[in-house]
Amino acid sequence: MKQLVLLALCGFSALQGAVFNVLDYGATGDGKTKDTTPIAKAIAACAKAGGGTVYLPPGRYLTGPVVLKSNMTLEIDGGATLLGSPDVADYPLRDDVWNPGKKVVAALISATDAENVTVRGRGTVDGQGSNWWKLMGWPARMKVKPENKTAQELEDIKKLANGRPHLLEFIRCKFTAVEQLHLINSPSWTIHPLLSEFVRVDGVTIENPVPSPNTDGINPESCRNVQISNCRIDVGDDCITLKSGKDAAGRKVGKPDENITITNCVMLKGHGGVVIGSEMSGGVRNVTVSNCVFQGTDVGIRVKTQRGRGGVVEGLAATNIVMQDVKSAFTITMFYAGSEKEKGAFPVDEGTPRFRDFVFSNITARGSKTAGEVTGLKEMLVENISFSNIHIDAETGMKVTDAKDIDFRDVVIRAMSGPPLTVTGSERVNAAGVTGRR
Repeated sequence: MKQLVLLALCGFSALQGAVFNVLDYGATGDGKTKDTTPIAKAIAACAKAGGGTVYLPPGRYLTGPVVLKSNMTLEIDGGATLLGSPDVADYPLRDDVWNPGKKVVAALISATDAENVTVRGRGTVDGQGSNWWKLMGWPARMKVKPENKTAQELEDIKKLANGRPHLLEFIRCKFTAVEQLHLINSPSWTIHPLLSEFVRVDGVTIENPVPSPNTDGINPESCRNVQISNCRIDVGDDCITLKSGKDAAGRKVGKPDENITITNCVMLKGHGGVVIGSEMSGGVRNVTVSNCVFQGTDVGIRVKTQRGRGGVVEGLAATNIVMQDVKSAFTITMFYAGSEKEKGAFPVDEGTPRFRDFVFSNITARGSKTAGEVTGLKEMLVENISFSNIHIDAETGMKVTDAKDIDFRDVVIRAMSGPPLTVTGSERVNAAGVTGRR
C-alpha cells in the first residue's frame, strides 16, 4: 500500500518494482546532516532485493559518494537536490584504469562493473564544485607559481594529489542511462562513462560556471554505442568530448570510442561544442552529430591531437548545425600542443595520429572570428574531408595546411579580411566550390 501511495505522489509510471525511500533508512534531507549512510543503506536493501528504485523525495541530501549496483534506478524527484560533500576526506580513491598502481578520487555518483543502471528525475545534483576549485586557487590564484604561493595554498593543492571527483561516472558498465536531471557545479567532468557499452544521456541540463576548470559536460571515454540527445550544456570547458585514453596507456588498452550519436542538443559557452581528443590514443570512430545549436563556445566542431598520441579518428559526420558567436567554426588540428609546427616531418611510428573520413554538411556559423582550420602533420596529412552546404560569416577565412583530398561544395565563407580559403602544403584540395562574399 505504501508503495502504491508513493507511486501516485511521484506521478512516475517509471517507478517500477520495489521502491526504497531514503527517508525510511534515516535520511534527513535537511542539507546540513550528512545522509551518506542512509542512502547507502537504501542502496544495499535495493541490491539485496534484486533491484528496484532508490528514491529521493523533495529535500536537500548532503552526501559523500553514492555507489549504485546492477538493476537499479536512482530517482531524484522534482524538488530534491543531492549535494556533494565539500570534504575531501569523504571521497575514497579508486584504481586508475589507464595507469595501474595509480589512484584517483571516486565520483559523487558511480557504478562499476554493473548493468541496467539509471540515474534520473526532475531533481538536481549539485557537486558544490567551488569547494574544490578554491583548493586549486580558482579563479585568481591558479596561475601563480608555486614559489609565490602561500603555505596554506600549497597545503590545499596537496589535497588534490589524486584529482577531483567527477559528478557521475560509469566504469565498465552496460545499459546505463542519465535522464532529465539538472546537473550543476561539478568539481571536474560532469558525466563520464568509461569503458562502457550502451550508454544513453537524454534530456539532461548541465550548468557549470564559466570558466570553472575542467568542468566538461559529457565525456564518453572508450565506450561503445552511446546516445546523447535533447541536452542543454553550459560549462567551463568542453560541452561534449569523446576520448579513448592518452598516449601509450590509451594505445595499450586499445578501446576506441565508437558508434556515438549526438542529436538535438544546445551547447552554450564552454571551450568546444563537440570535441574529439586530445586523449584519443585508442581511436574514435563512427560518430554522428546532428540537429544541434552551438552558441558562444570557443570552437564549434573540434578534433585535436598531437604527436605521440597515436590512434585514428575516422568516420565523423556532422550535419544540420547552427553556430552563433562561436570563435572558430571548425578546428581540426594535429598541433594541440602547438610547439612543433616549424620542425618538418617526423618519422611515422605508433605515436603518429591519423584523421580521416570526415563529412560536414548543412552548417551555418555567424559571428565567428575565424572560419577555422584543417592542420595535419607533414608526415601524416589529414585526409578525406568533405564540406558541403556550409555558410560561415567570420573575421577571417579558413586555412588548410598539410591535408589531402579535401572537397568543398557549396561553401560560402564571408571573411571580413583576407581570402575565404588559404591552402598550404596540401594535395588534391577542391576549392572550386568555395565562394567568398562580403
